[in-house]
Amino acid sequence: MVKYLVNSCGFSPSEAAKFSKPLAHLRSTEKPDAVLNFMRSQGLGGAVIRKVISADPRYLRYNVEKNLAPKFQFLRDLGLSESDIVDAILKNHGILLFNVQRSIVPKLEMWEGLLGSRELVLKHLKKTTRFFHSSVEKTLHPNLKFLRDECGIPEERVSVVLRSHPKLISQKPESLRALVARADELGMPRQSRMFMWTVNIIQRVSKERFEAKVEFMRRFGWSESEFSSAVRKVPTFIGMSLDMLRRKVEFFINVVGYTPSFIADKSYLLLFSLQKRVIPRFRVTEMLKSKGLWTGQGKFSCILTLSDTKFIEKFVLPHKENVPELLDILRVAGVCKGK
Repeated sequence: MVKYLVNSCGFSPSEAAKFSKPLAHLRSTEKPDAVLNFMRSQGLGGAVIRKVISADPRYLRYNVEKNLAPKFQFLRDLGLSESDIVDAILKNHGILLFNVQRSIVPKLEMWEGLLGSRELVLKHLKKTTRFFHSSVEKTLHPNLKFLRDECGIPEERVSVVLRSHPKLISQKPESLRALVARADELGMPRQSRMFMWTVNIIQRVSKERFEAKVEFMRRFGWSESEFSSAVRKVPTFIGMSLDMLRRKVEFFINVVGYTPSFIADKSYLLLFSLQKRVIPRFRVTEMLKSKGLWTGQGKFSCILTLSDTKFIEKFVLPHKENVPELLDILRVAGVCKGK
């Protein structure tokens, strides 16, 4: 089959050797020929076919009429284009093996109910890896039941998070329970609207990375209770890289003059872009103070929450004639263009 994959699909000899292993038992090229002809008839070019076969060489063993044609037709009937179908296949390896009525339709209906629209389901089908792999009976239903009945979290609150992070509920039930336990350890009330967001961010941060952040912030003076309190207020900051977290904390402490406890209490400060918001706004306010044009009334932490438009209207435009450098500071940061 190595020679066949080279000649019929355009793979290199080394690629063909790798992808031919699942096809070693084939005694003829009848099925592979039929599969390749079918894919070409669907408008798939050579490069795209190689991507599909690379994702799962077993596709070349499939029966076109039983396995491929019904799935392609179903996906097309959903409104997906040829390129959309390819994206869905590449993100959901094995989807062409699923039975339409027994597997694909139940998943489609369940996800549509959870996410609130067919359009959003199709978006994740094309962009989210393994979106359609989880079993409705063994994974999705048990996870929903656990969150609703045991944790007391309304389904709508769960759905809000799933619309952007559907994989949260696609994992094994025991894994989801472990994540909920970690959120409980932080003292996050299950009744809080931030609980599901906390569970979601914890899913993306390993225990090792999480503990590294706890230890890192301890060196800056945070107690464990302050760390937990900061996470409860703004859980997304723990998804930040250690390097970015270090640069932000060091700037707030060493340049702005905040104490570690103040940052823990106002942990939302850690979400602002250092280069596009924190540093340029600090430079603007410091320049105004140095020229006696601003008394410092109004906390810098509050100034950071203003939109770019409001900040410019309040702190830059009134002084653009006397201090044109203010606009230059924001232009360099990419905050304003041509104002």
